[in-house]
Amino acid sequence: MKQCYYNETIHFFYNISGKELTTYWRPKDKIVVGLGLTVCVIVLLTNLLVITAIIINRRFHYPIYYLLGNLAAADLFAGIGYTYLMFNTGPRTAGLTIKTWMLRQSLLDTSLTASVANLLAIAVERHQTVFTMQLHSKMSNQRVTILIICIWITALLLGLIPSFGWHCMCNVELCSRMAPLYSRIYLIFWAISNLVVFVIMLVAYTHIFIYVKKKMTRMSQHTSFHPKYKETMINLMKTVIIILSAFVICWTPGQVVLLLDGLDCESCNVLAVEKYFLLLAEINSVINPIVYSYRDNEMRTTFKQILCFCCNRRSKYSSSVKTCTMERRILAENGYPVQDSTL
Repeated sequence: MKQCYYNETIHFFYNISGKELTTYWRPKDKIVVGLGLTVCVIVLLTNLLVITAIIINRRFHYPIYYLLGNLAAADLFAGIGYTYLMFNTGPRTAGLTIKTWMLRQSLLDTSLTASVANLLAIAVERHQTVFTMQLHSKMSNQRVTILIICIWITALLLGLIPSFGWHCMCNVELCSRMAPLYSRIYLIFWAISNLVVFVIMLVAYTHIFIYVKKKMTRMSQHTSFHPKYKETMINLMKTVIIILSAFVICWTPGQVVLLLDGLDCESCNVLAVEKYFLLLAEINSVINPIVYSYRDNEMRTTFKQILCFCCNRRSKYSSSVKTCTMERRILAENGYPVQDSTL
């Protein structure tokens, strides 16, 4: 029978994996923590702003915005998890117990998985609406709720699996270098799962990009199309490019490093870049509300109203009345806004 080391300290597993445990703050540690906490503050504020905007503005009570709000909630949770990591890293790692170390990692894994799953759900929803020439999906609120619940169940399962057995405490020769209590097999599974999701997103958005480009080519040959529709198509293409670029830049390096660590690549110095690549993945939680929210004109207007509320309550109320008046003017017969949407 294999021996398990549940009663050992963090030092034991770090020594086996070859990962250094420092007893003092190195310049590199201070830089990482300083940058990390700065990113955390921005993540928390921007995603709180998105969630607040979706709650208070009834024009955002549609499936795409519910998914957007859930993405913001996942990114908000990622900010909380990363903040917990920043206060329990460097020299403080040595003082963690096995349970608190697992909690630190589970928070990150759960939140990042939920964020990726939400990005996939939004990609699928946008693919459906673009090809059916709709502004909003006809998905019912019940189905959206079920989808959101499934996203969080999946994220929790993937994030908590190591705590419930998929670790290396009973098989220390499989311990990871980047996450010394995790099994390398789990890292391979987690990295490949996220890379598969990335490929699906890439296919969906590439299909959207090709369709929109062909649509614009046809539109340029006919003068009967409304200019506003052509502008919407151009904005959609820009959004697609930004989405793909941000996701590739922020996520691919970290996933590749995890995969290399899981494959036990001895010549790969994964420990030298792990913290920076994790920070890069967290930056995606800042980019998400910018890409999916700020490019929407109505969302941007709601942001301004929220930010100006404390400074000038009277101007907020007058803006709200103006927005409501405009809303009544641009509602179509089916009750959906006919405003430009770059989502």
